[in-house]
Order: sequence, then structure tokens, then C-alpha cells
Amino acid sequence: MTKREKENIFSPRETKPLDQINALLGRGSEFDGKLTFTGTVRIDGKFSGEVFSKDILIIGDSAKVKANIESGTIIVSGEVVGNLRALNKMEILAPGRMYGNIITPVLVIEEGVIFQGNCQMEEALAHRESVPEKTETPPVAG
Repeated sequence: MTKREKENIFSPRETKPLDQINALLGRGSEFDGKLTFTGTVRIDGKFSGEVFSKDILIIGDSAKVKANIESGTIIVSGEVVGNLRALNKMEILAPGRMYGNIITPVLVIEEGVIFQGNCQMEEALAHRESVPEKTETPPVAG
């Protein structure tokens, strides 16, 4: 892998070293099926199926993904067709193309991105686990 390829393994906002990637589906690779993982996974090839994780999924510029995805953090700069649920945060970076629905507590969309679908915002998983359920307050007599 060239120095330039190593520098481009992560999106511009990601600063983790290359050795922290648990798996890489590189350019020219194709995979159909169900992917579950811990840590960080990057897809630069073609993937279709399902993805489940509480960690980080990076979909690189050259990726073409057709899948339903649930992951802790999802960073898209390639093409995705499917429904995505990010438990903590989702970023769509240029030149990303997202065709489908998103559920996430935090959404970042850069200028130049194509997003066709719906977005539903909800509380972050970490916040939901640490905050007790709300109890119904009785009406105030007036």
C-alpha cells in the first residue's frame, strides 16, 4: 500500500491510524451477505446485504453499497442504497450519494452530497442508556 493510499484510508475527519481498521473491503472487491463486527471497518469495494455493529463503519469514495445498515457511527463518502440507522452519529461527506432513509441522533451532510430519502432524528444510544425513563407528570390542578 502506498503512502498516499494509507493517508486516504479514512475520511478527512477521521484521524485514527491505519492499524485500527479491523477489516477492509478494498477497491475491486465484491461481497454479498451479512457483516457483523467490532472496531472499525472500511468498505471501498462493492457490498450488498446487511451490516450490524455498535462501532464505526466507513464507506469510502469508491464504494457501492446496497444494504440495510445499523452501526454506531456511519461515515459515507461513496454510494449507498438502503436504510441506515446510526446509533450515535452519521456523516455524509462529498462526493457521497445516499439513496434511502436514515435514523440517527446526529447527522452531518457536507455541501456537494446527494441525499434522497427521509431522515428521522432520535436520541443517541449512550444518552438513552444513561437517562432513566421519563415518568408521566400528573396534570396541575388549576
